[in-house]
Amino acid sequence: MSIDGYFEGPHRELDWHHVDEELHQHFNDVLAPMSVFLDGRVNYELMAQHWPHADENPNASAPEREFARIWREMPKIVYSRTLQHADWNATIAREVVPADLEKLKQQPGGDMVVGGANLAATFTRYGLIDEYRLYVQPVVLGAGHPLFPPNNPPLHLRLDETRQFGNGVVLLRYGRA
Repeated sequence: MSIDGYFEGPHRELDWHHVDEELHQHFNDVLAPMSVFLDGRVNYELMAQHWPHADENPNASAPEREFARIWREMPKIVYSRTLQHADWNATIAREVVPADLEKLKQQPGGDMVVGGANLAATFTRYGLIDEYRLYVQPVVLGAGHPLFPPNNPPLHLRLDETRQFGNGVVLLRYGRA
């Protein structure tokens, strides 16, 4: 997210994200042991446009090639009322059902990761997110789509970790208070 709290610019642009090899490797290290990606439709479609064959690009970095494999192999649940078909080890779910997610959380395997701000807002509203990893980019956008929608009730968190990356990105890892 930007310093001023946006996850994307006003026209859905993401070109301001600073993801170098160090940060990308960190993402791989965090995501590889996960059990499932829980994606909204928009996030899934963006990922599916690039990652299935990203490791075939001769200019791809080692972390990019590694993530392409992680993304392809990781089971995915895509939450969408409109998507008719999803490839790459993905299942479509039409609604977020908290009881189903609680059962999924009880199964053996790694943690689950939520992709997409709208889906994350829904999960937050239902109290389904145990940990927030905010990667603060060294940029102020001034406008865009906020990571946390306005008018939501306060979300009380506990700071568990901070980390500064060489490119100026700062990780703030929070648990629920």
